[in-house]
Amino acid sequence: MDAIRIAILDMYNNAPNEGMRCIRQLLSRSAVENGIPFAVDTFNVRASNELPSLDYDLYISSGGPGSPLESGEAWEPRYFAFIDSLLAHNQANEQKKHLLLICHSFQLVSRHLGVGEISRRKSTSFGVLPVHLTPAGLNEPVLHGLPEPFYIVDSRDYQLTNLNSSRLEELGAEVLCLEKERPHVPLPRAVMAIRFTPEVLGTQFHPEADGEGMLRYMLTDERKQQVVSTYGEDKYEEMVHLLSDPDTIEHTESVIVPTFLRRALAHMGQLTAA
Repeated sequence: MDAIRIAILDMYNNAPNEGMRCIRQLLSRSAVENGIPFAVDTFNVRASNELPSLDYDLYISSGGPGSPLESGEAWEPRYFAFIDSLLAHNQANEQKKHLLLICHSFQLVSRHLGVGEISRRKSTSFGVLPVHLTPAGLNEPVLHGLPEPFYIVDSRDYQLTNLNSSRLEELGAEVLCLEKERPHVPLPRAVMAIRFTPEVLGTQFHPEADGEGMLRYMLTDERKQQVVSTYGEDKYEEMVHLLSDPDTIEHTESVIVPTFLRRALAHMGQLTAA
């Protein structure tokens, strides 16, 4: 059996992170669970200006630090050219390329495609937080099995709001979930996931986040000190409590990325059912 070729677009710009570990862990697990070999290559997009060709079967573009607004850096036009070429390939070819966009990548592509306004938040959104499914989200196969609301790991200084409904309609894109309701805050709710096309899914949050691993990380003295000094003791204790609950992040991790991969494999003819 030929291996499924998977490209990870590493958007972390060489910053320390847990995301790449979590993505690789989920890919290893999926290969075993589905009985299909994966050949995985990583491209350091922002730090080394590396980008994959369209020779891969499936792509995951990671989260990362910093601003998703126009940077003037060399990697940015090449990254958007890659996104455009993948979308054009899928329009013209029967064998589609599947793409998952996470956090920073979601913001970049939302800006590039003009689906709404990317802007800086008044304050950082950080923690284990509930998000709410829209009617489209309730019907989204990759989100089946998640409760309403479901819990996610959120870490962002920017947000997508003020959607361009005509552009969404033109793309055939659907908003799948929104951030938690804040009746006391007179601000629009940020978009937390979009189905851009049948093959391209984007999430503002981190669906790869590993509840057990993140809890272990959060309990280290260094990370505890960072969180407490930035967000306070109450926020830290709340995160530890929620990460300890198998029905929050552990459950989200077990549903979204594995289902995205399984459905992509099925559409490639590698599995009989998604």
